Amino acid sequence: MDLEYGNCWANSKKDSWRTTLLLAYQSLGVVYGDLSISPLYVYKSTFAEDIHHSETNEEIFGVLSFVFWTLTLVPLFKYVFIVLRADDNGEGGTFALYSSICRNAKVSLLPNRQVADESLSTYKLEQTPERKNNTKVKMLLEKYKFLHTALLILVLLGTCMVIGDGLLTPAISVFSAVSGLELSMSKDHHQYAVIPITCFILVCLFALQHYGTHRVGFFFAPIVLLWLICISALGVYNIIHWNPKVYQALSPYYMLKFFRKTKKQGWMSLGGILLCITGSEAMFADLGHFSYAAIQIAFTFLVYPALILGYMGQAAYLSKHHEMNDNISYYVSVPESLRWPVLAIAILASVVGSQAIISGTFSIINQSQSLGCFPRVKVVHTSDKIHGQIYIPEINWILMILCIAVTIGFRDIKHMGNASGLAVMAVMLVTTCLTSLVIILCWHKPPIVALFFLLFFGSIELLYFSASLVKFREGAWLPILLALFLVTIMFVWHYASVKKYEYDLHNKVSLEWLLALGPTLGMCRVPGIGLVFTDLTSGIPANFSRFVTNLPAFHRILVFVCVKSVPVPFVPPAERYLLGRVGPASLRAYRCIVRYGYRDVHQDVDSFESDLVKRLADFIHYDWCRPRASSAGDHAGASDRSSGEHRLAVIGNFDVDENMQQESVSLGFQTVESIGDIIEMSSPKERRVRFTVDDNDESENSSSPDVQMRRELEDLLAAQQSGTAFILGHSHVKAKQGSSVFKRLAINFGYNFLRRNCRGPDVVLKVPPASLLEVGMVYVV
Repeated sequence: MDLEYGNCWANSKKDSWRTTLLLAYQSLGVVYGDLSISPLYVYKSTFAEDIHHSETNEEIFGVLSFVFWTLTLVPLFKYVFIVLRADDNGEGGTFALYSSICRNAKVSLLPNRQVADESLSTYKLEQTPERKNNTKVKMLLEKYKFLHTALLILVLLGTCMVIGDGLLTPAISVFSAVSGLELSMSKDHHQYAVIPITCFILVCLFALQHYGTHRVGFFFAPIVLLWLICISALGVYNIIHWNPKVYQALSPYYMLKFFRKTKKQGWMSLGGILLCITGSEAMFADLGHFSYAAIQIAFTFLVYPALILGYMGQAAYLSKHHEMNDNISYYVSVPESLRWPVLAIAILASVVGSQAIISGTFSIINQSQSLGCFPRVKVVHTSDKIHGQIYIPEINWILMILCIAVTIGFRDIKHMGNASGLAVMAVMLVTTCLTSLVIILCWHKPPIVALFFLLFFGSIELLYFSASLVKFREGAWLPILLALFLVTIMFVWHYASVKKYEYDLHNKVSLEWLLALGPTLGMCRVPGIGLVFTDLTSGIPANFSRFVTNLPAFHRILVFVCVKSVPVPFVPPAERYLLGRVGPASLRAYRCIVRYGYRDVHQDVDSFESDLVKRLADFIHYDWCRPRASSAGDHAGASDRSSGEHRLAVIGNFDVDENMQQESVSLGFQTVESIGDIIEMSSPKERRVRFTVDDNDESENSSSPDVQMRRELEDLLAAQQSGTAFILGHSHVKAKQGSSVFKRLAINFGYNFLRRNCRGPDVVLKVPPASLLEVGMVYVV
C-alpha cells in the first residue's frame, strides 16, 4: 500500500509538472509575443538621432550593457520574482493590485458596498498580524478622502497607458517587421511599399478580432517559439563569427563609459533602450490565464536567454561594421540568404505580439466597465470554454483607425518608439507604486521594505521615464494626450455614477409607502414577474415610486434586483445571489443582489431570468422552513414576522425540475444570516431538502406554513408563465444650482454626452424590447 501511495504521489507530481510545462509553452504566444519582438526596433530607435555608432564601439557596447541590466532588473527581478506574487486570487494587472488594496484598507470609491461582500470565499485577507507602522499607513490612507481619489486616478492613469500601449504596439511591431523590405528594394520603392503593407496587415489583424483568439491561438506559441529560436541562433552565429568578446560589454562599467562619452545625448537615448522591456507588464496582466510557475519558467529559461543572445549578436555584428551608422536595423545582422525567411517569421511574430496586447486592451476595458469606471460598451464573449476571451466591437474599430493614423502620421520607428516607450514606463511606474502599497497593506511587511522596493525600481523607471518625457515633441505627446483624454472620460463617468447612486440613496422610498399601496388607492397587481433594476441594496428606489405613480399597477411577483461589482476577480456561482424579502410574505416582494467580480462573465438575460426564478423558489422554501428548524417551539411563519427589510440569504447551487407542481423539488443552498442586510458568514454548509407541492392536500390547515409556502411557490410558477418585465431607469443627470463650472461641464455636457452615445443598460443586459419598461428620471446632483 505504501508503494502504491508513493507511485500515485509521483504520478500526480509528474502530471503537475507536465501541466506546468504545457502552460509555459502556451504562454509564449499570449504573454511574450510583444516582449520577444523588441530586438526588431531597440537598436534602430536608440541610434535614430541622439547618439551615433563610432569606431570605438563605446556607444554600442554601452547600449548592450544597458539592455542586459534593464532586462535583468525589471522583467526578471521585479516582475518574475516580486510583482507576480502580488496576485489577486491568481489574477494579475492594475485592477488586481487595486482590488487587493481596497479589500485590506477602506479606500474604495465603489458605491453600494456591504459587509456581506467580505464573506465571499474569494475575498481572502492575509491573517498575518499587522505591524504598528503598517497600521499607521493604513489609517493615513483611510482618513483622507483625497487619497482615495488620488489612488483611483493613479489606477485609471495606468489603465489608460495600457490602452495607449494597445494602440502603439501593433503599429510599431508590424512597421518594424515590414521595414526589413528596405534591404531588398530601392529607397524609392521602399518608401511607398512599407506604409501600405503595414496598414493592410493592421486592417486584417483588427478585422479578424471578432473570431476570437482561441480559433487561431494554437498557432501563436509555435510562431513565438520559432522566432525566439531564430534570434538566439542568429545571435550565437554573430557572436562567434564577428566578435566572441562581446560578452565583456555586459559589465556595468560600459554603462559608465557610455555616459562619460555621450553625456546628455546618452541620457536622451535611454528612450530607445527602454523599448527592450515593452511587454513585460503582460507577464503580470495575463497571470490569470496561466500560473506563476509557468510564466516564471518560460521567461527565465527561454525568453530571457534568447533575448540576451539576440541583442549580443546584433552588438557583435555592429561592432565590426561601423559604416552602417545610418542603417542600424535588425535585418543587417541577418545573413543575406536567410533574410526572407526571417522577415516572414518576424511579421508573423509581430502579429502575435499585437494580438496579445489588443486582447489585453479588451480585457482591461471590460474590467474598468465592471467597476463603473468606463462607459458601457458591448462585450462579446468569443469562447464558451475559455474564460476571459472577449471582443469589444467599438473599441476594436477605434483602435484600428488610430493605429493606421499613427502609422501614416509618424512614418518612422523613432517617433513610434518615443510614444510607446513613455506609455510602457508610465504603466510600470503605476505598478511599482501599487505594489509598494500591497507590500505594506496585504503582505504586512515593514514599510522600509516597501520604501526600498519603491526607491530602487522607481528610480530606474523614473530615469527612463524622464528620457522619454524629453521627447515630448517627437512623439511622446501622443500617449500623454490619449491618457488625459481617457482619464477625463473615465473619471467623469465614475464621478457621475457615484453622484447618481448618492441621489438614489437619499431619495429612496420607505417600506411603509410600499405596504400602503393597495386596492383602496386604486392600485392593482398584474400577472407576471416585475424585475426592478436598481443600484440600491436596501430600500425602495425612487424610479419604482415614479413608475407606480404614473401607472397604478405592478406585478404579482416583484423583485428589486441590484447587479453590483465587488473588488474580487471572481465570485463563485454558489455565492453570487443574495436573496431576501421586502415586507411580509403576502406582498410577494423580494430583493435580489447579484454580485460579480471584475473578471466575471455576466449572464445573458434568458439564463439570468430562469436562474433567478429557481433561486427564488429555493429561497422561499428555506425562508418558510427556517423558523421551525431554528427552534422547536417557534411556530411562527414568515408571514407573521414584522414588516421590514428581512435578513438576506446566500442561495447556492441547486436542481429544480421543470414541472414544479407535479414533481418534487431538490434544493441545495448555503445560508448566511445577520441583522438587516448585513451578513456575517460562518463556514458555509451544504443542505439538501426535498419537498412536494401537492394540489390534493386538503387536510392541511390553510394558515399552516406548508400551505402558505405551497401557495407562494404556485404564485411564483404562475407569474413565470405569465412573463417577465424588466423595469429600468432612463436617467438624465444635471448639476444642481450653484454647482461649480467644472461640475456643470462634467455632468451637464460630459456625462450626458457619453450616456447618449454609449450602450444603454438594456443593451448591456440584453433585455428584449418587448419585455422592457423604461422609467424616465431626472437626477439633480
